[in-house]
Amino acid sequence: MTDKPAAFDGRIAPLAARMRPTNLDEWVGQEHIIGKNTLLSRAIKADKITSLIFYGPPGTGKTSLAKIIAGATESIFTQINATKAGIKDIHSAIEEAKTGMSFYSKQTILFVDEIHRFNKSQQDALLPHVEDGTVILIGATTENPYFEVNNALTSRSMVFELRQLSIENITTLLNRAIADKDRGLGYLQIEADPSALDFLADMAGGDARAALNALELAAQTTAPEPVTNIIKLTPEVVAECIQKKTILYDKNGDKHYDTISAFIKSMRGSDPDAALYYLARMLQAGEDPKFIARRIIISASEDVGNADPHALQVAVAAAEAVKFIGLPEGRIALAQAVTYIACAPKSNAAYLAIGEALNDAASITIKTIPPYLQDSSYKGAKKLGRGLGYKYPHDHPGHYVTQQYLPDELKHRTYYRPTENGVEKKIGDALKKLRPDREY
Repeated sequence: MTDKPAAFDGRIAPLAARMRPTNLDEWVGQEHIIGKNTLLSRAIKADKITSLIFYGPPGTGKTSLAKIIAGATESIFTQINATKAGIKDIHSAIEEAKTGMSFYSKQTILFVDEIHRFNKSQQDALLPHVEDGTVILIGATTENPYFEVNNALTSRSMVFELRQLSIENITTLLNRAIADKDRGLGYLQIEADPSALDFLADMAGGDARAALNALELAAQTTAPEPVTNIIKLTPEVVAECIQKKTILYDKNGDKHYDTISAFIKSMRGSDPDAALYYLARMLQAGEDPKFIARRIIISASEDVGNADPHALQVAVAAAEAVKFIGLPEGRIALAQAVTYIACAPKSNAAYLAIGEALNDAASITIKTIPPYLQDSSYKGAKKLGRGLGYKYPHDHPGHYVTQQYLPDELKHRTYYRPTENGVEKKIGDALKKLRPDREY
């Protein structure tokens, strides 16, 4: 076997850190922001960088891109991590930036990793120095900066979203790492099955760091062939090194909201396959099944309603089942409810109806509820005219009698307009016969 370079003394950085691109020629992916003739690439080449915020999932190159920008613009690069740094560290970085400008006439790029972790006072401490140009801020965050970062900072920065790397992008990086003798695994004789690298790239879920570190683990833990010293990496070998597919999901972040939004819209759109996928994605990521069950119940009423009244019963039963039996078996009850709601006829008539009624309740003042509808059960009620003149429907043919129930100010309102879907068509037909004066 080829000897390891001297640098390999047990203290070397992980493969993902060693293989960071050092210039734009080594960069892979994110063509939408750093491709040819994009705004950011032009700004880097022209040395006209302003403060930036890079937003995206782990392993997509936020830190690497910040370092490349510093190198390309010949700026001083100072890095702090918002999970550990305080206002004292910010002030120290600012003083160093002033020294760099005074003695070396060099601009400082202050890279703040996980900038969303800074509290308001820490973010406010940065603001004046960003405004006066003492530092060029590059913030990195996995959270949506429009939710988590001070508005004053986002308004003074250009926000770029880095996306998950494609399987092709990650495969390119894996092959590069295998071949690189200086920074990668080229000191080893690795023979990687292309299908193994494709599998590794797929399972990494767009995270280059996870893929590269899994590759390194596979290479270091696989015994070489006795005669050839070749390390053969097969799909079975790499599968052990990245046992669970990376799910980009944060229960407090926008990936959470994006996934639940897609889940609900898939049920509403009558696509049981998509709804099941998003259900599985949430379960795989460790989402609280009770939260999922609550969203299913809401969809049963909001999107199915009386087009299939059983949908709400199924949803509530699934929620109770999850509380009773828990996971993993509870996933079956959730799947049953999800597929039922996705396949059920749809109506949002009840949802619209309560919205209109709430609006009227909040904005229109009524003098009184019709007296004949008021409570007449207490002593003296009849002397006050309460309940007098009320027509008891069960005393009339068909258990129905024409009578005004809405207050006078709203007597011509129609809130509930049944659709032509499912059971609701029968409901609508019945209402039209009972109340021919109403428009539905």
